[in-house]
Amino acid sequence: MVEVQLEMKYDYPKPLLIAFSACTTILVAVHLFALLISTCILPNVEAVSNIHNLNSVNESPHDRMHPYIELAWGFSTALGILLFLAEVVLLCWIKFLPIDSPQVRNETASAQRQSSDAGFTSALVSTIIMVPVGIIFVIFTIHFYRTLVRHKTERHHKEIEELHKIKNQLDGHDRGVNVV
Repeated sequence: MVEVQLEMKYDYPKPLLIAFSACTTILVAVHLFALLISTCILPNVEAVSNIHNLNSVNESPHDRMHPYIELAWGFSTALGILLFLAEVVLLCWIKFLPIDSPQVRNETASAQRQSSDAGFTSALVSTIIMVPVGIIFVIFTIHFYRTLVRHKTERHHKEIEELHKIKNQLDGHDRGVNVV
């Protein structure tokens, strides 16, 4: 995802490097999984949409694979974006942390004592910015998902009401027909 050039003279904290490595690997894996599902299911959906035979719709695997499609969408959208936000934070720590390091700067002892914490502060600022962004993202995702579910539920409820009206009409309840 990101080409990182580590400072060879700087002694990075091991948990930071492990977290960055794990986050990058999981991020790539999640997006590849979503891509795989999308690539595999698209030809089936296109084939069914081009055929005018209603039975072929029921034969298509995309209906049976709906949970996997939802999983891939959730992974790619929700988890993928959260991992990407974490990746940016970790990358900022890796790139900015060595800035004020005496090992990297090669300065005299007096200049080393006077060095500021610009690298640490820069990494900390990126983390502070990303925390509210991540929280806003999670809130928006939950709100959006709940809105979709509410819409789908209301649509199904209306369809059931319409079917019930049709059933009543076919049974003769609405026309006042008495069956003997």
